[in-house]
Amino acid sequence: MKIYDISQEVFGCKVFPGDPSPVKERKMSISDGEICNLTEFKMCAHNGTHVDAPFHFYDDGKTIDQVDLERFVGYAYVAEHEGIVKEEDALRIIERAKQSDARAADRILIKGDSTLSAEAAKIFAKQGIKLYGNESQTVGPEEAPKEVHLIMLGAQVVLLEGIRLAGVDEGVYILNAAPLNLGGCDGSPCRAILMEY
Repeated sequence: MKIYDISQEVFGCKVFPGDPSPVKERKMSISDGEICNLTEFKMCAHNGTHVDAPFHFYDDGKTIDQVDLERFVGYAYVAEHEGIVKEEDALRIIERAKQSDARAADRILIKGDSTLSAEAAKIFAKQGIKLYGNESQTVGPEEAPKEVHLIMLGAQVVLLEGIRLAGVDEGVYILNAAPLNLGGCDGSPCRAILMEY
């Protein structure tokens, strides 16, 4: 089985404008005569490759530890798209996913430099997909991400942001993007992988 790592390396990751960058500090070091190497790190829940929970934009929404893990793990469809994902693009992507494997239409990953429009977000939300992922650090327009987040998270669609799909062809895969079990948090970093099946 081939496994594709579609995650960014954390300490060199791209960061959404205004978010703090991850930092690490070596607290213990074998080379200094200590018993082991020990690293402390600090980061935002939305650094690098990460998932958004509804609580990110809804004060009464589910936190990351309350979201069913089944949303993060399962069949997924990778579609290539550049530019704005419009309503007609969303319909075409859903149809191609269903034709490839109906189970894969539950989780849609977009390969390329793309931005999800509100109109397309409404299509994905209406279809009841479980997860939507893209390579940008946010699914909506960077300068105004709120509307798209409200549509998707309001429909309980998990958002997987900051993935890297350059080495992945369009098609059906098995996705594992399980978050850390961060009680009460609005999102979480994850080590997202795709597996050929």
